[in-house]
Amino acid sequence: MRFGIFRRWGLSAPVADEAAALHVDISEPPEVTNSIGSAGFVNYALLLDAHKRVRGYRLAWRAASPHGASSASENFRALLSCVSTNLNGRKTGWRLGALLVFFDLTVDGLFLRELEGLPPENVVLCMGLDDLADADARSMMLHLRAQGFGFMLCDADDLPEDPEMRAIVTHMDAGDGRSDLVASIRQEPPPGMPRIEPIATQVANWRDFDACAARQVSAFVKGRDAITPAQEAGGSLTPTSMLIVHLMQLIQRNEDVRVIEAALKHDAALTYRLLRFINSPGMGIGVQIQSIGHAISMIGYAPLFRWLSVLLVTSNKGAAFMAKKAIVRGRFVELMGRGTLPPDEADNLFVAGMFSLIDRLLGVPIEEVLDNVQLPESVQLAILKREGTYGPFVTLAERCEDDADEAAQLAEALFISADKVNAAHLSALAWAQEVSPAEAIA
Repeated sequence: MRFGIFRRWGLSAPVADEAAALHVDISEPPEVTNSIGSAGFVNYALLLDAHKRVRGYRLAWRAASPHGASSASENFRALLSCVSTNLNGRKTGWRLGALLVFFDLTVDGLFLRELEGLPPENVVLCMGLDDLADADARSMMLHLRAQGFGFMLCDADDLPEDPEMRAIVTHMDAGDGRSDLVASIRQEPPPGMPRIEPIATQVANWRDFDACAARQVSAFVKGRDAITPAQEAGGSLTPTSMLIVHLMQLIQRNEDVRVIEAALKHDAALTYRLLRFINSPGMGIGVQIQSIGHAISMIGYAPLFRWLSVLLVTSNKGAAFMAKKAIVRGRFVELMGRGTLPPDEADNLFVAGMFSLIDRLLGVPIEEVLDNVQLPESVQLAILKREGTYGPFVTLAERCEDDADEAAQLAEALFISADKVNAAHLSALAWAQEVSPAEAIA
């Protein structure tokens, strides 16, 4: 079997509708036409609870160039339009499940019609004290709150005294999560008032995060700050990881199905998790897979290798959020490569993107992983040096996490529009949730 070319099973022609793509998994993500004139890239911070589980995203719009930048209202409108198009389709509904999305906005943003394209119960609007105190906008705030939108009070030293404003606030910026402010936020609310959830927004490092976690305070982490240092984990592959690597080796050697099934019988929990992945909506098989033999007969060895690689990045339970980040990056890289590279490069792109974080996930040197899992040279070049055919796509995915200027340059060099990058990015967030919600956030 050739692993330089990972082929998809039984599908050839692309489809136009993103909802259909959920089930056949071969279409391009919908490309948003930016009629507002605010060119930029979607950026996100992860909302992690005390157990480092992903509970939401703080989405932002990073202008592609500081020259001729659009207004804050135009940027917010562009962000809302992009999010509603890619995460809340007419046929798919809200694609992030129970996850919340947080948006920073000013008073002008409250009156944008694009808010109607989002599910209120999943959206939290983040505003400063002066904006929340704007008397002229109060009726709109109360209207949005009645619809189900949440509001986070930012950059304030204490809870608002105004009862009407207090009734609007559902979340509050707790800074670095200091104990006195958290205690004040968590005090018993007056009758009829909602409880307010404190969220740390100024976590500088993982030691600060641990301090917040000790107080059961969720926190935002973003960009490269949201990547666990490699030395945090153990230093060698766990037994579960070794078993997954062994299975990947069996597939690479094109071993008989019975040999692969026999190896899996050593870990019933692993078999269960693998079948959950394969039966997830993101796979789109359309029939219930009951066994590994059935899976191989339906999808073939190469897609099974792909799903074992997903299982490998989720094998470290202590870094569940990092696993989700790796899955998002893998899918993001894959989607950006569509239309630029041949279709049969898709799985190589996916593995290159996901394995770009594998050392951080497993806590072992990347060389050790690659010694055990023999990937094509082009994939290894992308993982180790960000070079070769796939390297620029991995680098672009990394820069989209925290550097809009460099992302714009890289996208232009690859002849990929900002609209396509954003559509791929948000579709990757949704796909990571659709693959297996419980695995992705547990």
